[in-house]
Amino acid sequence: MSLRVNHFKTIPALAKTLADASMALGKISLDKKLKHLVDIRASQLNHCAFCLDMHVKEAKMHGERELRLYHVAIWRESPLFSAKEKAALALTEALTRIGDNGVSEALYNELREHFSEVEVSELTFTVAVINAWNRLQILSQMAPGSMDSAYGLDRAELH
Repeated sequence: MSLRVNHFKTIPALAKTLADASMALGKISLDKKLKHLVDIRASQLNHCAFCLDMHVKEAKMHGERELRLYHVAIWRESPLFSAKEKAALALTEALTRIGDNGVSEALYNELREHFSEVEVSELTFTVAVINAWNRLQILSQMAPGSMDSAYGLDRAELH
């Protein structure tokens, strides 16, 4: 894979705006481990190799257990995720693969059992931003792991 386009060089102001949104998401009340699970699941669904690689490493560095990382793809069947985490992953799938019916009332009600209105908004922005990054990285074809040393991800010790 060779890099097709570097969005930070072609349109730096827009790329910085998205990067700033990502940085702002790092300061929300949403649990960091849950945010990583959302980023990982959206990246899996979108087949974004660069983002999946990056977010798995970040999750490991923030203390996520490796077995749970392996189970993200099978979260519905896995006993390793709480009902709250499963609701967040269901929202991730619903917003990443928006169908004709959008987000069902049942899913919204399930979310509200576990999350405040602010947290639902935080989850929604988290899904929106990772989906934007996925789409940019899929087009650019940046190689997974190519930014590890720049982002400090080599400390994850996943090779």
